[in-house]
Amino acid sequence: MAHIDLGLDEKAHPGIRGPLRFRPDTAKPLGELAEVLLRAPHPTLTPGERELIAAYVSGLNDCDFCCSSHAAFAAAQLPAGMPLVDQVRADVGTAPVDARLRALLHIAAAVRRSGREVTTELVEAARAEGATDLEIHDTVLIAAAFCMFNRYVDGLGTWTPRDPEAYARAADHLVANGYLAI
Repeated sequence: MAHIDLGLDEKAHPGIRGPLRFRPDTAKPLGELAEVLLRAPHPTLTPGERELIAAYVSGLNDCDFCCSSHAAFAAAQLPAGMPLVDQVRADVGTAPVDARLRALLHIAAAVRRSGREVTTELVEAARAEGATDLEIHDTVLIAAAFCMFNRYVDGLGTWTPRDPEAYARAADHLVANGYLAI
């Protein structure tokens, strides 16, 4: 049970979904932020890549609900699926992603530790691998937002499903309908 009474069945509304229903006035801008960051048209980063950044940061933050959710969302939108997501989460240095995405994931990991750990060297390394300023900006913002989302979910002690199939079903719904329909 969550640390506060959300006034709903947590198993029907696990993780972030319960607090969003508890406080619809804050749910709307949070959903809009997730929609823009992860699904809106982007000139170079695919929705799957952006979801992978979210899953990676959530895993580093030990947020089981967000990591499992966004891993499933990434897998549903990446050609290599969950095996790639698992490889990135296990060892970003050897995962079969392009050097540009690997450099962006290093920036995301730095943001997760502290925004001040994003160094000129990390940014220059990403640029050397072809990352654009927009990609660097959006990576920093996705990582920062997911630190907030992770702390929101875990800070309220919300219920987390253990069945991977629950996340796969949520991924199908998200890919079809987006964050504003959660």
